[in-house]
Amino acid sequence: MAETTAAVRFLMPTRPDVGLDLLAVGADDDLAITTAERTMTRAELRDRVDDTRRLLGDIRRLVFVSCTNTVDSLVAYLAAVAGGHPVLLLDGSGSEQAEAHRRNLVDRFDPDVIVDGSGEGDVIVDGSGEGDGGLRFEERRPGTRHALHPELAMLTSTSGSTGSPKLVRLSRRNLKSNAASIAEYLGLRSDDRAATTLPMHYCYGLSVINSHLLAGASVHLTARSVVDPLFWREFDHVGATSFAGVPYTFELLSGAGFADHVPATLRHVTQAGGRLPADAVRHYAGLGRDHDFRFFVMYGQTEATARMAYLPPELAEARAGTIGVPIPGGSFRIDGDDEGELVYSGPNVMMGYAGDAGDFALGQVLTELRTGDIARQHDDGLYEIVGRSSRFVKTFGLRVSLDRVEELLLEAGIDARAVACDERLAVFVRAERFVPAARDVIVERLGLPAHAFAVHAVDRFPRTASGKPDDATLVAHARRLEQVEPDDATAPASERIRELYAELLGRPDATADDSFVSLDGDSLSYVEVSVRLGRMLGTLPRDWPERGIRELAALVAPEPRATTAESAEPAGTNTKTARPRRRPRTTSMETSVLLRAAAIVLIVATHTDFIDVKGGAHLLLAVAGYNLVRFRVTGASGAARVTGLLRAAAWIAVPAVIWIGGVAMTTGFYDPSTAALLNGVLGQQSVWSEQWQFWFLEAIIWTLVGVAALLAIPWVDRFERRHPFGLALILLAVAFAVRVLVIGGIEAERVERYAVLSVVAFVVLGWLIARADTLTRRLIASAAVLVVAPGFFGEPLREAIVVAGCLLLCWMPVLRVPRVLVPTVVVLAASSMYVYLTHWQVYPPIEEVSPALATLASFAVGIVVWWLARVAGQGIARMTRASAAPSTSK
Repeated sequence: MAETTAAVRFLMPTRPDVGLDLLAVGADDDLAITTAERTMTRAELRDRVDDTRRLLGDIRRLVFVSCTNTVDSLVAYLAAVAGGHPVLLLDGSGSEQAEAHRRNLVDRFDPDVIVDGSGEGDVIVDGSGEGDGGLRFEERRPGTRHALHPELAMLTSTSGSTGSPKLVRLSRRNLKSNAASIAEYLGLRSDDRAATTLPMHYCYGLSVINSHLLAGASVHLTARSVVDPLFWREFDHVGATSFAGVPYTFELLSGAGFADHVPATLRHVTQAGGRLPADAVRHYAGLGRDHDFRFFVMYGQTEATARMAYLPPELAEARAGTIGVPIPGGSFRIDGDDEGELVYSGPNVMMGYAGDAGDFALGQVLTELRTGDIARQHDDGLYEIVGRSSRFVKTFGLRVSLDRVEELLLEAGIDARAVACDERLAVFVRAERFVPAARDVIVERLGLPAHAFAVHAVDRFPRTASGKPDDATLVAHARRLEQVEPDDATAPASERIRELYAELLGRPDATADDSFVSLDGDSLSYVEVSVRLGRMLGTLPRDWPERGIRELAALVAPEPRATTAESAEPAGTNTKTARPRRRPRTTSMETSVLLRAAAIVLIVATHTDFIDVKGGAHLLLAVAGYNLVRFRVTGASGAARVTGLLRAAAWIAVPAVIWIGGVAMTTGFYDPSTAALLNGVLGQQSVWSEQWQFWFLEAIIWTLVGVAALLAIPWVDRFERRHPFGLALILLAVAFAVRVLVIGGIEAERVERYAVLSVVAFVVLGWLIARADTLTRRLIASAAVLVVAPGFFGEPLREAIVVAGCLLLCWMPVLRVPRVLVPTVVVLAASSMYVYLTHWQVYPPIEEVSPALATLASFAVGIVVWWLARVAGQGIARMTRASAAPSTSK
């Protein structure tokens, strides 16, 4: 039956009068589409669209398209609108959020056809037909069950929201008029080519495509981030002339040094999707003036198809902060005297909302759009948004504008987000150090008492799929933070793990698909996370940092429940009274955490002459290499890998330079080369002195820098991804050979034991162990341990410490330990770097009196310094990671 129906559809005449042809302008041989791999003329694109339109048939049907920024997705969309089929574009990224939204919309609105344009494969119609391209059709019925209004062309979720309970109904007139208006005020020409920096399913991203194709211009399809160097290589290669961005896009561009690398072909840049700070508008407008491109600030809503206003580029610097003038064909009025709700009229105003499938039959029910934004008009005719009608909270008897709160804090140099949590103001800042200052500003400038609001620090501000501020996530996070005693035991395992990551990594935007690695966890935070995860999971998987939260939640053992027989036991029978389940006396802990704690104890206790068991420092090098791979050499992009490695080096180098430099300036104890962590290069190379005390930190830092430089080479990065164990083995062989050449044999003497080139093999050894994920590879890694460590010191016990620790790490990455020891181990492991850094100044005056007391004092001081640095460091980490975060391209 399905095959017969498909065949009949091919024979039925088409009715182009009900569709919208966005490819009508332009010659056949004009370029329409470019990608990194191919180009497509307008004639070739029309042919693909026509073929797909015939597959969809002549009967108007409701079509859902799962799309990404690919030719297949674009063809499916253009075919649907050309054939007159009302179409809804869905996020085809495959994320859990996108899939949940897709299922919800399919269940609620029951499409007739679902087209997947986001993957690769043959065209499939009714599970049987084949053709060109990578489209997959799921025909759910031959015709349609819906009554579809003749003008209905498109459906979209409001503001790109994945949780919207209703859809926006757009007509052919809406789509065509808005695309034409945008093309007009941008001055698009046939030689313009826009790079897709936003997803196709987002109304702003789609408007870029519509306006360019309608004007006879072309589009470069890419899903790369604007901080990916390959994006700009493609941009230059295809001669792209424009790109679009939301505010977050421009934050990323500023951090990536865009001003120093403006493409020569760039003609115009557009910004929408939220308010860009006035200073940023002036910056990019001035940059455009200097580099001969025009910077357009635009204002719009999904309900107006896309755009309602734009700020002419020549006014951007002088009138930054305004939204400009209405687009051609549109008009504004303000519902009030001087200030009030902004109301828009124009041919691009939606037909109306669709709360269910029955609304698809409705015609135009709106003549104007109430935007919900509070605005005023200046004497020069330009409009300015001053607030959002829903962006207020009434607290302590005062009606407080959330936008005003953010503005006041920004004036004080604090980037913040304000939300209404029930009837309470909640403010989020990006570093703990900003919390007190934010409280002071709110109390002093708004007159609110301190108990009437809360200020919290987060790693970064969450965003929706379209790149806009995600207030809903912040509200939910505020509620969790303000719960005095959250009932963790009754929460789903995935939510408990998600909240654990949100708390310890400062990431309220964590989702069930995220992992420790994807949330940018590092060796400073993994100790506490791994321990608390071990308590929840019982047994901690070796690869837990790379596993998603949902996958880890599946490993949580369910709480035991009484059996039916037990629960039904009648009173008075001779049964034992049920006893509460005993808490296990042991818990799962990563071996690397235990080794880290044990190594620092051996190091300090040996230095104070409390014991004489050496080898802890070189074992700690292997542990560092082990964690280096797990947290920094991940599946992230090459740029993200390099940035992460350099950031990890900075996290060690900055506090080290501050401490050593401070000691050097106050006591003169250290040379400048030591404070600069360059003693191994510039210092005395033959005799041990106090200048060598920080050799361990030098080894770690310069190894991280070296690995970053190595992985910055594209072919090395590709080789590591294909052969991770193979590259580790090659690097270990090279490091070992270099060590033999440097020291002239196997055994090192004097400072040779601490020089970077001599000890880097221990770091790479940890790298190899981390990549040993099969029995064969563990055997090879074990053999490597027995080659690298024995003979290096000429001290059997010292070498045995390193060998035993490495083999334990290789074969038993997780151990069970008594719960009573966990708090001590966690503190020792987490503070190990600061204990090492500071103990050189603590123990010497005390060890002559009491080596035991000198050891305890060293740990006490190091732990206090670690705690203080942690408070300050978390804020710096949040800002650093936020500025370097990969674009969502939304």
